[in-house]
Amino acid sequence: MIGRLNHVAIVVPDLAAAAGTYRNTLGATVSEAVDLPDHGVTTVFVELPNTKIELLHPLGSDSPIAKFLEKNAAGGMHHVCYEVEDIIAARDKLVAEGARILGDGEPKTGAHGKPVLFLHPKDFCGTLVELEEV
Repeated sequence: MIGRLNHVAIVVPDLAAAAGTYRNTLGATVSEAVDLPDHGVTTVFVELPNTKIELLHPLGSDSPIAKFLEKNAAGGMHHVCYEVEDIIAARDKLVAEGARILGDGEPKTGAHGKPVLFLHPKDFCGTLVELEEV
């Protein structure tokens, strides 16, 4: 069901500094910052030959990742994102097998303008998983 790894997301306390580290120190191509109000985050994507790194920073005080930074002041890995061909079929199969979908269970538009869902980390070896339809 899952396809390729789309990205690994890292929460950072300073988005500009983190983007600069990837751009200047590691020599990566780094996107401009984009606010995603529906998700409560600002994102920057680091382009790699085989995948992407998504740098996440809270957008507003009620951001879902603000608590992550409270517990992990230096930041850290937040989730992995896998591609799926049909997000509704993937969701229905996962739910039928007992997996929990976070939120209301309906896809939202993600950072790439495509439907995404998040899966409960307790169902996936302690890792928050994002599915993105491609």
